[in-house]
Amino acid sequence: MAILHDTFTLHRSYPHSRTRLYAALSNPKLKQGWYASPTMEIELFESDLRIGGAERQRYVMGASSPFPGTVIENEGRFEDIAEDERIVVSTSMTFGGRRISTALLTFEFGEAEGGSTLFFTHQAVFYEGADGPDMRRAGWEKMLDALARSLAS
Repeated sequence: MAILHDTFTLHRSYPHSRTRLYAALSNPKLKQGWYASPTMEIELFESDLRIGGAERQRYVMGASSPFPGTVIENEGRFEDIAEDERIVVSTSMTFGGRRISTALLTFEFGEAEGGSTLFFTHQAVFYEGADGPDMRRAGWEKMLDALARSLAS
């Protein structure tokens, strides 16, 4: 029954204002547009952006995924929010009804010449049967690429 701890940080620059970047992560309608893989059906996407507020997502993996029909759920709590500066969320993920990880997600927004920066830090414990750090990092890299595409549209 081994568990695994991991931390990684991703840094991105965007040719958009820090305010626009913050909105893409804090506005549920904007966030829903980039946060989930297009191969998943969104069944639930709720976000109560306030300290102590809940964030919940429920997805069903599509037919083209390795696990068609499998349900992925995230339940989180906003731990800290500073408008246009940071959002910190603690979250647990279940896969097919089994808890696979608990993580602290920190999104830090900064200024950059011609736009803004995002430092995303993922600190997690992975339980038995989890996807693990490599797959989680790859997933977040894809999501931040999707964020860039949504900001460009």
